[in-house]
Amino acid sequence: MAELSLVIENLHCPGCIPRIERPLQRIPGVREARVNLTTRRLRLRWDPGAVQARDLMTTIAAQGFHVAPFDPGAVVSVQDRDMRALLRALAVAGFAAGNVMLLSISVWSGLVSDMGPATRTLFHWISALIALPAIAYAGQPFFRSALASLRGRRLNMDVPISLAVILAAAMSLFETIRGGAHVYFDAAVMLLFFLLIGRTLDLWVRGRARSAAENLMLLRAVAANVVRPDGSRQAVPLDEVHPGMRVAVAAGERFPVDGRIVAGRSEVDTSLVTGESLPRPAGPGESVFAGTINLDAPVEVEVTAAGDGTLLAEIVRLMEAAEQGRARATRLADRAARIYA
Repeated sequence: MAELSLVIENLHCPGCIPRIERPLQRIPGVREARVNLTTRRLRLRWDPGAVQARDLMTTIAAQGFHVAPFDPGAVVSVQDRDMRALLRALAVAGFAAGNVMLLSISVWSGLVSDMGPATRTLFHWISALIALPAIAYAGQPFFRSALASLRGRRLNMDVPISLAVILAAAMSLFETIRGGAHVYFDAAVMLLFFLLIGRTLDLWVRGRARSAAENLMLLRAVAANVVRPDGSRQAVPLDEVHPGMRVAVAAGERFPVDGRIVAGRSEVDTSLVTGESLPRPAGPGESVFAGTINLDAPVEVEVTAAGDGTLLAEIVRLMEAAEQGRARATRLADRAARIYA
């Protein structure tokens, strides 16, 4: 069974998840296709004899999504880049919304006073000069997503958002050119402003959830001091450590593997697993877990699990599964959004 983890660069909303998972799951030979919205990670498991990896990549690309090999560092850089872009767009939309709204209030007040058509048209043109460049810049997160969706012959929520903003701006420009009394630059810019607030907060919350899993991943060791049969010790990459080996752990180090102590006595900080802040005495025969800290004295451990088989790795997997789970109300809202879009 072949496995592959990919990062989906243009994944923005829960509605995108079924559009990736369902076409992949319909391919004969695909055993698993799971998308994590927080980490933008796509996990694939398939039978190499029934389907090739390039066929899976073609299926994903046909839906309008861009993928790359999964790298936690790359995910962080992509989300940081997206956050900076959203904050810039939010600042531009907020500046434009405030100024256009001031001009609109002046026009509204003039409708019940003695403001002439020439003055009203001047205010409309000033609003257009502020709003149109702001819409073109601040609307890019929605416009790019909508365009990619249409290229993939599908719809998402950014398509009606983009249509609403573009049509409102275009109709307002037309009314301004013909000297009409009513324009809607303020509505278009304010809509973008509030939508950008929501998208920025959503990305921030997902980043916080992602960082919780990342903090646990940082507790994983990259190597272990393996004790050879002749008593010598050698630093070995964690991928080469297998159950049955003996590993030496110095005082102050984190245990790199799950195992049983076979030599030495110490105290272990197990707060990662139990939440208990007081150290726990541990001697021969006691179980220890990867990520916990050996506090007192050197010990030797017989490995029972390493790498992805450790309790620490299982905790990370459970956190990712919890992030993917959705409440009944959320699933209902997602179905309604798909019907609307």
